[in-house]
Amino acid sequence: MEEAKQLFKKLKIHSLLDLALIIPVSYNDTTLTGTLELGKVNTLEAKVIDTSIYSGKLRVTFLLTRSGRRLSSTFFKVTPYHHKLFEVGSSHVIQGRLEEYKGYLQMSQPRSIKQVGKITPKYKTVLKESEISSLIECYVNEHNLYNEGLDSKEVATLMHIHFPKSMDEVYEGSALKPDLVAVLKFVEAYNHLKKLRGKKADFPAIRALTGNIAPFVDNLPFQLTKEQQEVIAAIQSDLAREDKAAKRMVVGDVGSGKTMVILASVMMALPHKSILMAPTSLLALQLYEEACKHLPRQVKVALVMQGKDQGDYREADFIIGTHALLYKEDLPQASLVMVDEQHRFGTRQRQSLEALVSTGEKKPHFIQFSATPIPRTQAMMESELLDVSLITSTPFEREVLTQTISKQDFPNLLSHIKEEIAQQHQVLIIYPLVEESSEVPYQSLEESRGFWEEKFEGVYVTHGKDKQKEDVLLAFREKGNILLATTVVEVGISLPRLTLIVIVGAERLGLATLHQLRGRVGRNGLKSWCYLYSNSAENFRLEQFAQTNNGFDIAKLDLKFRDSGDILDGTIQSGQRFKWLDMAEDEEVVVRAKNRLASLENEFPG
Repeated sequence: MEEAKQLFKKLKIHSLLDLALIIPVSYNDTTLTGTLELGKVNTLEAKVIDTSIYSGKLRVTFLLTRSGRRLSSTFFKVTPYHHKLFEVGSSHVIQGRLEEYKGYLQMSQPRSIKQVGKITPKYKTVLKESEISSLIECYVNEHNLYNEGLDSKEVATLMHIHFPKSMDEVYEGSALKPDLVAVLKFVEAYNHLKKLRGKKADFPAIRALTGNIAPFVDNLPFQLTKEQQEVIAAIQSDLAREDKAAKRMVVGDVGSGKTMVILASVMMALPHKSILMAPTSLLALQLYEEACKHLPRQVKVALVMQGKDQGDYREADFIIGTHALLYKEDLPQASLVMVDEQHRFGTRQRQSLEALVSTGEKKPHFIQFSATPIPRTQAMMESELLDVSLITSTPFEREVLTQTISKQDFPNLLSHIKEEIAQQHQVLIIYPLVEESSEVPYQSLEESRGFWEEKFEGVYVTHGKDKQKEDVLLAFREKGNILLATTVVEVGISLPRLTLIVIVGAERLGLATLHQLRGRVGRNGLKSWCYLYSNSAENFRLEQFAQTNNGFDIAKLDLKFRDSGDILDGTIQSGQRFKWLDMAEDEEVVVRAKNRLASLENEFPG
């Protein structure tokens, strides 16, 4: 048992189904061949009728017992063992690829088989063949698979794959049979969900929060959307519980108005305190400005950033900050903790914020927000770990036209930029890199800078390594015309006058990043344009992107083009790879796996 544990560790697997999903890469089949099949591996009964040696090679002539035909074989690396093994008159079962040359059967270097009529699976893992085989023989059996919650068809499929009676059970041509693949997809989804569910832990809340949101909602200069109202209602019922601290993830599309959901949650927490951690001081500042603008006067708001605090966080009802919050020894206890763009923080940072304000076993209610849409299949999986809300609509119709352009469109692009600036609108141009590189067939930010500065006034420049980045963005927001940048402006900064974005070398970026960048324009309903500048003529991926505006559909497209890249395993960036399950297409499989898990939980709760 201890030895098996070590082997499981080496394989990096945690469940019986992890083991059952290690599928043989091939099989060694020693079943006798019925009819001769040329060009394929045959297993044949044969008797040696002649041997000869020429230029160091051994030639053996066999008589095939069943067909009575002759077959000649040549062995290249000859040892005394070969001479002894293939003595004239000896009988064998030989296995090798059967060919025919001028009417004569040939088989190069056949093996003499000891065990006939056996199918042996071959596995490719970090373990020795004998170790993985014995693990599978020991643990993968009907009894164990039924105990995992699989049905008779799924159990039979896995048993066929690991212990086939004939190759027809497993292969259709040279590929796995489609009905087996369908079962493997299900087992993979079910196993993953089951492991996630095992990680879910609930804690009692510090207290139930039932503050009134009406003073905030009634005074907003606009109506909340139906989806915003639904998410706010879900959070209200989360926070009203004392027996269980809320754990919710709110995923909104770009510009879906999640700030209003954050502020409504602050109202629910009153008269108790809430904290929000944002990944950059710019986002923290923006949220602080929105909070001061929309929350009722009597709600005290404070901002905590390195060296730039505003308001007194010890007294405030709502504390907004960057990770500088983690270094405040005297942070007051908060009943609600929120994290914005949570995937930009490590799990450790999120946990230490929670720990700072927890008391013993009791935890604050916890809500994380993200403006990076995820595929619906992924949201379904995540919901095994925590509650998930999606905000898929935006408060106003955004009118953004996306087009792919290339060199010959440049004069038209220049005219368009001039028109937008003439209307007091702003333009953003994204470059793939800061400095020249022979690797990238596009101009860099530094190379292009002179051109724009000569032709236009109010040109600002920033990039990831720029220490002044935040000041540049704020100055541009107030008085700039054109901002040249790298993808640093991707998340969250609100530039209300921005109506035109050009993304240089767009085909080099993931669709999710392009969508975030496109989300910078048209924030206030102004008609806007997103130009994807590319040297490559054929760009199916960019064309698909240009026709799709909804971030959740983009996330699905991104998966399609990336072959189901990274899937959540509790944190966004972990790289869970599925071998059979297609996260873009197999929504129905994930639904079935979730239903199976739920029905088993109801049968055997806890």
